Amino acid sequence: MAAPNLHSASLTPGVRIEALASARLASDVRNRILVAVSGGPDSTALLIVLHEAGHHVVAAHYDHALREGSDAVGRKVGALCERLGVPLTIERRSEPLAKGSLQAAARMLRYAFLDRALAESGAEVIALAHTADDLVEGVVLHLLRGCGLAGFRGMPARRGHYVRPFLDVWKSDVLEFLRVRGVVPHEDPANLDTQFARVRARLQILPTLERDRPGITRRFHAAALAAAGLQGAAEQAASGPIDRNRMRTMQEPAAVEALKLLYTKAGGAAPGLSRTHIDAMLSLVGPGRGGRGVDLPGGLRFRIVGDHMEVVASQPATAHPPRLEVRSCPGCDDAQAAHLRAGLHLKVGFRRPGLRLRPVGGRGSRKLQDIFVDARVPREERDGWPLVFAGEKLAWVPGLAVDADLAPIPGQEVLHVAIAPMPARLGHKVVRLETPKALEEI
Repeated sequence: MAAPNLHSASLTPGVRIEALASARLASDVRNRILVAVSGGPDSTALLIVLHEAGHHVVAAHYDHALREGSDAVGRKVGALCERLGVPLTIERRSEPLAKGSLQAAARMLRYAFLDRALAESGAEVIALAHTADDLVEGVVLHLLRGCGLAGFRGMPARRGHYVRPFLDVWKSDVLEFLRVRGVVPHEDPANLDTQFARVRARLQILPTLERDRPGITRRFHAAALAAAGLQGAAEQAASGPIDRNRMRTMQEPAAVEALKLLYTKAGGAAPGLSRTHIDAMLSLVGPGRGGRGVDLPGGLRFRIVGDHMEVVASQPATAHPPRLEVRSCPGCDDAQAAHLRAGLHLKVGFRRPGLRLRPVGGRGSRKLQDIFVDARVPREERDGWPLVFAGEKLAWVPGLAVDADLAPIPGQEVLHVAIAPMPARLGHKVVRLETPKALEEI
């Protein structure tokens, strides 16, 4: 690796690359950045670009020890970092590779090293030098295997503390950037080995497509970036509060991905959902009354409660029969209990037709059905909701209402009534999305 001309004027390739990388790192401008440097063209250019742009950078190099003389690459990386004045952490593999894919095993060890280096360096993020070409190659491989929206976006620009500032930078720009500076990077022989699927995509599939459809590589790139935007909207929808009205405003690919994410977060296996399941879920998201649902694989159920979307267990976990606990009470503020008049003969029961009560704080008598509806208790939970009766009269709907006719009279003895286990609203809930007070645009 020849010594770079670090003080040369920034020419067009450098200006372009720096601008694109800085845009991707907009939220990390003030952070220390650990750059993963293999010694190849992309990572070498990324290190120089971030250094020249004034970022506080440190470097890390992992020697996979897969070829004789690989340690020489590490020495060249070290020499470059010394000229730049960039601290460097180097580690050489000393443990056997896991069985299976060579690339996957090497990648696992490399990322484990980068995580250690991040902790030791005090950096906030790890910058990886994947380029627009790498993004397109990944998309092509995913399409060949069959993929959804997440696969079509290719590699994400950010995942946890990993960032990819070069996803808008083409390899040709990288090579020109290094040529202008007189930098000769290491060329890994593995990049020409067609036993690897990614190399076949790079050297055979994409050139053939480009020959027959000039410009298709850049169109793949643009489509992948559009897919990344839709996937980002889906992930935001699945990780934060949102109701079905918001879901209906999303483009269908993002809505579909959001529903898949809800399912997998609830414990469903990926891919798991068929197109029939997805269509049924989308149908429920559309206009219509709540209280509807569709059963999903893995013992799960997607349902609408009011305007809220939920993924729950199809059958609540078997629980012990509810146990009534009654004692005298001078008066307390236990929100999990009810206070009733003394002398009542109480028992636990369940819903049956015709039940009513006059709730404390309300006006007039109300049907139990209406109380459940107002509290948005899903239909399938109502029959199992324990109720407390005084004789045949409904005295308490735990967590929801106390009958005013049976409420204690001031100055008289009070019964402290509790039930165990206390019915929890959506106690067997797995995933719930609901309307926030304010929701930023996705």
